[in-house]
Amino acid sequence: MYIFRKTADLERYLKRQKENGLKSAFVPTMGALHEGHFSLLAIAQEESDFSIVSIFVNPTQFDDKKDLEKYPRKDEEDIRALVTRGCDVLYLPSPEEVYPPDSHIKSDFDLGGLDRPMEGAHRPGHFNGVVQVVNRLLEIVQPSSIIMGQKDYQQAAIIRRLLEVTESETELVVAPIIREEDGLAMSSRNVRLSESERKVAPKIQETLQWVKAQKGKKPLELVLKEAVAKINEGNQLRVDYLEMANAQSLEVVKNWEDSEALVLCTAVHLGPVRLIDNVLI
Repeated sequence: MYIFRKTADLERYLKRQKENGLKSAFVPTMGALHEGHFSLLAIAQEESDFSIVSIFVNPTQFDDKKDLEKYPRKDEEDIRALVTRGCDVLYLPSPEEVYPPDSHIKSDFDLGGLDRPMEGAHRPGHFNGVVQVVNRLLEIVQPSSIIMGQKDYQQAAIIRRLLEVTESETELVVAPIIREEDGLAMSSRNVRLSESERKVAPKIQETLQWVKAQKGKKPLELVLKEAVAKINEGNQLRVDYLEMANAQSLEVVKNWEDSEALVLCTAVHLGPVRLIDNVLI
């Protein structure tokens, strides 16, 4: 596996690969890799001639500086895991390599309102940082495809929009959520949960599945109200939001019949950690 810490070195390498007619698939990550990330790498390896993973904890997408400081960093462990799984290229830059001093990095894209509900409403500025760094990484890597996970459903929808408005030739591939045996969506943040917190965390997915099973039985607004009460019961979990949305536009809906394709999204605080999850309906 080639490891590049300097953008110029990576760009020279990628130019040679492109001249040889090789196509790349790209998995952007913030490190602390788990089986969810490795499932994306496996898809990248199937989709391309060579795979690229980036590890970069992007400071511009954290609205809470304490969250940035506490975000798990396991570079050496991640490198060993990527080598074991046959990754071809790792891009491991510093913030100065991604955002060179005195350079103008574009962040004001027309996202068609996809950034306003749910995460956008509860984390102001978050998606500005996300599209800024993804656009920058795509400028550097110029992959044939970018592989992202469904767990960040809203983020994937926004990146699809970004590719459209920038007229990018990169294809977005969205992979299914990888879960622990008890249903908890895999996340780098899960390692910050205590043993007692980890035991109650599966209640999030259990409740989402319960909501899905209520379709056609009760009014949606009533079901969502009951679901919030279910999650909050016991005072360990605290719902940030629980919203049903049109699966394409992400417009929040009030009735089951408002869209043929729905996605139920939630963010829940558990101790010091904020967990997100979703289910298609």
